[in-house]
Amino acid sequence: MKVADDLRRTLLDASLDLIETEGLEAFSMREVARRAGVSHQAPYHHFPDREAILAAIVVEGFAMLREAMRAGLEGLHDPYDRHSSLGRTYISFALSNPAHFKLMFRSEHVREDKHDDAKASAGSAFDTLVEVVNELAREKYGREDFALALTSWSLAHGLATLLLEGKLDDHFGKGRKARLAAAESVLKAYDVLVRS
Repeated sequence: MKVADDLRRTLLDASLDLIETEGLEAFSMREVARRAGVSHQAPYHHFPDREAILAAIVVEGFAMLREAMRAGLEGLHDPYDRHSSLGRTYISFALSNPAHFKLMFRSEHVREDKHDDAKASAGSAFDTLVEVVNELAREKYGREDFALALTSWSLAHGLATLLLEGKLDDHFGKGRKARLAAAESVLKAYDVLVRS
């Protein structure tokens, strides 16, 4: 079983490398097999089709995001600090895992109605966000506020996407360090608005 698990991991890693270097448009099972150093039929022993391997990456990505968000919350008790931590963690995850992030929200590549595990993994990560934002909303407004959760998610997701695509490089500089600094300045401004 270990060899099979190793091959599955090798195929996922080859897929992630392909997405990161060539983009989703270049993704094919044959190219994944070539990059993994296996026969062009080997991926089909683990994944019945292209969408299945992409769905596995989505499941893994959302699980990693949820774990990162949970880890970022450890030791934080103030609802405002917990809320701010989510934004930082979300953007850091996107910058550290661009292939996962670029695929996780692309429903034309992975249909959740065909992949219950992808839907569940996405839901679990989103539930973490809603839980933390509702802690803040109860503190601030005395009630839960789904609109605030959507606003927070939209800001973090939009900013992460702009940073990954290099759309803010002219303003903040290139590279991970500059992008994280850009994210921090935007998130601090948002935190001021949320706290007011």
